[in-house]
Amino acid sequence: MHREIHQWYSPSLNKHMEIAMYGHYGTALLLLPTAAADYLEYERFHLIDAIQPHIDAGKFKVFSINSINSEAWLNNHMEPRHKAIRHQQFNSYVENEVAPFIRTHTSGDTPIILSGASLGALHSANLYFRRPDLFQGVIAMSGVYDLTAYTKGYYDEDVYFNSPCHYLPNIQEGHLLNLMRSSGHIHLLSGSGAYEDPEASRNLSSILHSKGIPHELDIWGPDMRHDWPTWRAMLPFYLESRF
Repeated sequence: MHREIHQWYSPSLNKHMEIAMYGHYGTALLLLPTAAADYLEYERFHLIDAIQPHIDAGKFKVFSINSINSEAWLNNHMEPRHKAIRHQQFNSYVENEVAPFIRTHTSGDTPIILSGASLGALHSANLYFRRPDLFQGVIAMSGVYDLTAYTKGYYDEDVYFNSPCHYLPNIQEGHLLNLMRSSGHIHLLSGSGAYEDPEASRNLSSILHSKGIPHELDIWGPDMRHDWPTWRAMLPFYLESRF
């Protein structure tokens, strides 16, 4: 499997950020880390190994980036307003730096599918629903899609606009909603085992239904806990069966 590591100084985040790239060809799959993890997390926990057949076959070219969660909502020593600002800077990094980087390493019309587990599921879903003009789908695994679950009671406009369960019910008819309705690749997955919260996925699914946004809700069994074996089963199954 071809593997490259790239990095650059991010003007959005004012720091160096790394990105791992796997494969030569295929639909672009952008992975968002869990919790406070880094760009090699999915490699360390063998999820890249689990999807390697799809990478080697040229079906997917995978990109994995750093999180800045430890500099935002998971930082207990930071003012909430500054956390919200940092979150918006991360969005800018992904939208204005990572997405163009992916375009330069794929053909110009290659779809970009977002994916992540746990907090990475929230980020991947939020990035997709914010910019369905930039990204073409999402595979969100074991997520909670209400950002206030992480804000310790803080709420402002930036929290609202990064919390899909808050802003999606109010989205107006228009271009972005039409793009979501035509995506064909909105997949919400959850286990039912220990530390999973399938109701969070059901809640987001209900909101999407109310807005007429086609999607797939897939709740796996009680043997599927909030852990890597679940995600190593989910993601390769969806890459194989839905793309």
